Amino acid sequence: MNTLTKRLFWMAISCLPFISSGCKQSETAVKESSISDALYQNLPFEMPKVQQPVFPAYEVNIEKFGAKGDGLFLNTKAINDAIKEVNQRGGGKVIIPEGIWLTGPIELLSNVNLYTEQNALVLFTGDFEAYPIIATSFEGLETRRCQSPISARNAENIAITGYGTFDGNGDCWRPVKKGKLTASQWKKLVNSGGVLDEKQEIWYPTAGSLKGAMACKDFNVPEGINTDEEWAEIRPWLRPVLLSIVKSKKVLLEGVTFKNSPSWCLHPLSCEDFTVNNIMVINPWYSQNGDAIDLESCKNALIINSVFDAGDDAICIKSGKDEDGRRRGEPCQNVIVKNNTVLHGHGGFVVGSEMSGGVKNIYVEDCTFMGTDVGLRFKSTRGRGGVVENIYINNINMINIPNEPLLFDLFYGGKGAGEESEEDLLNRMKTSIPPVTEETPAFRNIHISNIVCRGSGRAMFFNGLPEMPISNITVKNVVMTEATDGVVISQVDGVTLENVYVESSKGNNILNVKNAKNLTVDGKVYEELGAKEEILSLK
Repeated sequence: MNTLTKRLFWMAISCLPFISSGCKQSETAVKESSISDALYQNLPFEMPKVQQPVFPAYEVNIEKFGAKGDGLFLNTKAINDAIKEVNQRGGGKVIIPEGIWLTGPIELLSNVNLYTEQNALVLFTGDFEAYPIIATSFEGLETRRCQSPISARNAENIAITGYGTFDGNGDCWRPVKKGKLTASQWKKLVNSGGVLDEKQEIWYPTAGSLKGAMACKDFNVPEGINTDEEWAEIRPWLRPVLLSIVKSKKVLLEGVTFKNSPSWCLHPLSCEDFTVNNIMVINPWYSQNGDAIDLESCKNALIINSVFDAGDDAICIKSGKDEDGRRRGEPCQNVIVKNNTVLHGHGGFVVGSEMSGGVKNIYVEDCTFMGTDVGLRFKSTRGRGGVVENIYINNINMINIPNEPLLFDLFYGGKGAGEESEEDLLNRMKTSIPPVTEETPAFRNIHISNIVCRGSGRAMFFNGLPEMPISNITVKNVVMTEATDGVVISQVDGVTLENVYVESSKGNNILNVKNAKNLTVDGKVYEELGAKEEILSLK
């Protein structure tokens, strides 16, 4: 019995007791997702089962509220009216049937399951004015952005399920770097309108978008924009995440496709009991800040059985940036990432760089990364603070990774993998060594096993801080072939490499080490290796 048949069977079974009175009017609770208890077996840390939403069987169709699926009619009011009606009735299902449903922002409310039928496409309008500028958090900082196409705040027991697609119309919003496109693609884009930056290397959809970019000194949060008029002028730059769920509990995303987001695609923030199961996230590879999912300061979460194809990091764990993140003080914790495929992204599975509130108790298993710039990516920098600990990663398969299959970079400078030059890195490392303070990030107790990668750049790179080395890291049972370089380790204390085989064009099993303490390689202990680079062998 295939997945669709199973779903139809159980839907039919759930309605049988209510045929006489009509399934739509029944108040019997319906659990929308059944997650196997096997997920929680043999976890290396204690974690409660992630609670799943449960809804009354009551349901409405958005067409009854005047919605039209012709791709022309703007359905913002109709869809939100349907959600409000179901919420006021105590909960249930809002059905989006087959069709193309053009709409502005959708706001989810408690006890509502937004359900899309087969061949349902929800297309968000490219009219910037349809998205009010609101106070929110982006890239770990408190700022203003446009309202997300899909949002919820302080909601409980909500879901987006079914078989349909949500398209964020991101090409209307996104800047594009010349280097990301072929010559003919770039020419076509420039001829379509928009404006170019001073170096003629980045295309922006409007002059307001360019002005917003010029106001950003640290990542993508504008500075020096104060009045409402000034914010409105750069509205096109304030690209929203496609889905923003904030301070909500018992949330489920299942079965659907999210694509073409203006900025990040899925952004759960400060949520509890959050489940992502059997979804697809698709963004163009050139989409700047086109992260697939950024799970930020969430507690008790599942990311399982899904496919991610992103223009930036794919599966990313965050907890706020610098002082804002430390003040929030909400670690991202108790997370299972299992049975996922990443087709493209700057990183397959990523922690950071905004991790100032801490990250702990994360279990990643049985994932495949194909063509991601980096495979397993840990990143931060001075000023963040926060502790990343108790991360367990097992059974990851990778192919065609242009940079490192395994990367720890505590000198992260905000650029994508492969975009930062060696000179950039060296310049940041030349600064004087500061004392350890609350601004010093710490990465420790990270355990990685059973990794296979065929085709990569440098096999591994460990780059800790002199004042806070990366500590207590184990890497076991690894095979990396067709790499361009071996393993480089710097500024670590307590790293264990066991049964690691690296085949590279510069020679097999080459290990370059400096500034390392308590390094163990297949049982042999090196208590201290100084600033002079040492060439060791993994075997």
